[in-house]
Amino acid sequence: MNTALVIMAAGLGSRYEGGIKQITPVGPSGEIIIDYSVHDALKAGFNRIVFVIRKDIEQDFMEAIGHRMETVAAKQGAEICYAYQSLDAIDLPVPEGRTKPWGTGQAVLAAAKYLDMPYMVINADDYYGVDAFRTVHDFLLANHEDQAVAGFILKNTLSANGGVTRGIIEVNDQGFVTDIAETKDIRKDGDHATAAGGKTLSLDAHVSMNMWGFQPAYTRLLQEGFDAFLHSMENPLTDEFLLPIFTNKLIHEDKVKVKVLESHDRWFGITYKEDLPQVLRDFAALYQQGIYEPDLYSDLKKQ
Repeated sequence: MNTALVIMAAGLGSRYEGGIKQITPVGPSGEIIIDYSVHDALKAGFNRIVFVIRKDIEQDFMEAIGHRMETVAAKQGAEICYAYQSLDAIDLPVPEGRTKPWGTGQAVLAAAKYLDMPYMVINADDYYGVDAFRTVHDFLLANHEDQAVAGFILKNTLSANGGVTRGIIEVNDQGFVTDIAETKDIRKDGDHATAAGGKTLSLDAHVSMNMWGFQPAYTRLLQEGFDAFLHSMENPLTDEFLLPIFTNKLIHEDKVKVKVLESHDRWFGITYKEDLPQVLRDFAALYQQGIYEPDLYSDLKKQ
């Protein structure tokens, strides 16, 4: 069965002061985080990679990432596709003063024509780990009805340099999501974590890092939800149509079931500039452990 990976890269460069974090070298030969995502996805068996970008970064993206990824994918019999997220890709007039696109839900819809197969969605600037890709891929092959979310362990996703926002997942006895609560300013505090408002969290709580597994039918629900969102915004200048919030709404309406696929991989990301030295050490450790070869793509076998 064919499976696709959607990499949301339309926000490239917009959140990391001092550089474009998606092309910050983190590997020993200048590899960037996207290199590891593509490697891990191809190794897991995904055979279509869809980059969601903006038209205004297309040339820079192709030079820094796209052409190289096309060469890698071709050797594996996989394809690289491009989709474009834009502010004006809606049937309504763009609100005057609105400057940014409509969020992660719209990013996935930008790739809709490529999603006639089970697919996974990830952020461009997050490292998720080899096992997480394999687990989601295998779930999509075995389960043709339910959706999935990689459930990372909170303590494996925190920054030592400031608070982070995470989607705290509540899980029922059958392993399905019952709620995803966006929780801001989470920081490690001894043997637990604290969040905005003084909330206490277990370091072993499951969290969403925007690594989803979806069936093709989900895309129709997403389109319906986006259309409704556009007609019900409270603040047209800033409101966003976000995957976790919309999917949580569907869960509470009993329109989808989302399986939590627990991952004990350590998430890496550059939330703050000060995170970079630790991320470099983390990647160096993965090589020392034999997770990756010095020539990153040398261990891939044609599926």
